[in-house]
Amino acid sequence: PFVCIKAINNESAFRWKSLLKNAAKYGKNELLTRFDIPFYKRKGYEHTYLGPSVYNSVKYSFRYSDRLYAGVVAEKDAGEPFGALHNRYGYDYYSFYLLLKDCGRLKALAVGNYRLSFGQGLVISTDYLMGKTVYASSFNNRNSGIKKHSSADEYNYFRGVAATVSLTKDWDISGFYSHRSLDGVITDGTITSIYKTGLHRSQKEADKKNLFTMQLTGGHVSYQHNRIRLGITGIYYLFNRPYEPELTGYSKYNLHGNNFYNLGIDYAYRWHRFFFQGETAIGKQGWASLNRLQYSPVQNTQIMLIHRFYSYNYWAMFAHSFGEGSTTQNEQGYYICMETSPFAYWKFFASFDLFSFPWKKYRVNKPSRGTDALFQTTFTPYSNLSMYLRYRYKQKERDWTGSKGTLTLPIFHHQLRYRLNYSLGDVLSSRTTLDYNHFHSQDRAATKGYQVTQMISSQLPWTRLFADVQGSYFCTDDYDSRVYVSEKGLLYTFYTPSFQGRGFRCAVRLRYELNKHWLFITKFGETIYLNRNEIGSGNDLIYGNKKADIQMQLRIKF
Repeated sequence: PFVCIKAINNESAFRWKSLLKNAAKYGKNELLTRFDIPFYKRKGYEHTYLGPSVYNSVKYSFRYSDRLYAGVVAEKDAGEPFGALHNRYGYDYYSFYLLLKDCGRLKALAVGNYRLSFGQGLVISTDYLMGKTVYASSFNNRNSGIKKHSSADEYNYFRGVAATVSLTKDWDISGFYSHRSLDGVITDGTITSIYKTGLHRSQKEADKKNLFTMQLTGGHVSYQHNRIRLGITGIYYLFNRPYEPELTGYSKYNLHGNNFYNLGIDYAYRWHRFFFQGETAIGKQGWASLNRLQYSPVQNTQIMLIHRFYSYNYWAMFAHSFGEGSTTQNEQGYYICMETSPFAYWKFFASFDLFSFPWKKYRVNKPSRGTDALFQTTFTPYSNLSMYLRYRYKQKERDWTGSKGTLTLPIFHHQLRYRLNYSLGDVLSSRTTLDYNHFHSQDRAATKGYQVTQMISSQLPWTRLFADVQGSYFCTDDYDSRVYVSEKGLLYTFYTPSFQGRGFRCAVRLRYELNKHWLFITKFGETIYLNRNEIGSGNDLIYGNKKADIQMQLRIKF
């Protein structure tokens, strides 16, 4: 017996009528709703926030195979009014998307809200990146092109139409257009700031909603044949008002004006055990380049070298790529890493990053440099038992607090983590995590922080109920020595809060699957601080040392 799967490259074999007929017959529907209910009250709800403290979102999606996706998203953040004031039509945010893929010569067509990513992200990318280490390890598997925007993110998306057409076997061409409103502040007819949070809880935040528009158009041409891949990406975008933020200090060379453009060339070539890829781009100001070389000398061993150069005045509003900073601007550096499994059950990973910033940065009043080194050992003696030990060292520079930029000192950050995973089939699994942080500046006293977390997951016998229980104890001296604790959350969510001070965090997550159509998840979490009587500041201030909430999610498939 055998199974043979073939790709049909003959566009004449595709039939729209057949697609619509099969989609109506075999398409899958999904309805997802979520409620977050806090058991505390923030200061903003006394006089400032206009709506209730409950968060709610509703998502409907339709999918047929990997060819047709469609959906609607509606969301109301905590504190935003529902069906009143500036949200008289119900929710604060609505989103619609339609995506067709692999329909003959039409490789992709998006209508409504969508995302874009081409090359290495130096021109345009709305991908969500998880840091340098994760980004480098998945560098070769980036899913570029046109993608649906099905999340509740109110900023990182485009609205309009985008399409990719296959001209020949080797040539593809993409085009896109977007027209959408943005939040911000307008002073004397000019845009002075762009508001990216999507929150409209108070009248001050509501007054920033949809104050100006942005149009964007562009395209991408790619050629791929055997070992070589080439591409050209170009975008042009403009605001309906001049964008003139206050540019002083470290922001002196940031983007400003009315219309902008970016143009980039991406390339890739594979030769035996070597693989090279990169992108070089220019903008209305400055330029940027990112290049990566990967070599696999033997099986189960990979060596990678990444060089990036982002000029201090590179203007690229939609660029998002590899780096120490959060933007593709004012940075250059060399990153090298190696992953190997020389022995059974053992895996080693090591990386070293040497970077510099040619211009000032936030809290650094002069050009600066730094290093970032990481070493991790993973041991997996059995399929149900694994553990790893990770050490990370980072050295950067920072202005001394209170010196007004006249004194810049090196800072040193040591991080140590041990994690143990154990499972007993599908019945029980355990994860233990120990973290230790050591932070200090030159000639200054060190601050320390640590946390201990234990998670146990289990499926209750003879039921469809799954339970996750997690408890953490944390103790840190200050914000610089803070710790991060990852938790299992609801579907399509990611939650890794940070903690400073001393206290406990507990979370209980229950997942009940009635059948293949109905799924219900609820999660209760509470944080208790032992060294403070207030949590947060400003409108987010919570009186007391406890913070508890419950999240509920219902999914219906039909």
